[in-house]
Amino acid sequence: MLLGEYNHTLDNKGRISIPSKFRSKFLEGIIITRGLDNCLFGFTKEEWERVVKKIVNLPLSQSNARAFSRLMLAGAFETEIDNQGRILIPESLRKYANLNKKAVIVGVYTRIEIWDENNWENYKKQSEENSEEIAERLSDLGI
Repeated sequence: MLLGEYNHTLDNKGRISIPSKFRSKFLEGIIITRGLDNCLFGFTKEEWERVVKKIVNLPLSQSNARAFSRLMLAGAFETEIDNQGRILIPESLRKYANLNKKAVIVGVYTRIEIWDENNWENYKKQSEENSEEIAERLSDLGI
């Protein structure tokens, strides 16, 4: 289970430390890809396989399904955690998520998200301001 919010700094080579609480989940490696809302998603290999199985079963005849498949799969990058607990984030993914120096790693149960610190603060503020509306919409889904 990946939960919590952790502030970190990217070094000049584009490496970021994975929170120590999360490292044991990624012993076999980590898959980093473009996420939604201009953040990056990080998956264990096991969880990535579950996600990929769902994505490849989307109908090719629907443009939204093709676009989502391309977003998630074309930018995916497999990496390992080094001896200092860091991963390298490729430049293309850093650009996508506007990652410069300060970042936030967020645990979202089955994945991590890597956010530019300012983008995360703005997103969080907006979500908190709209929490009642969001909750009402989710009630339609049985949550």
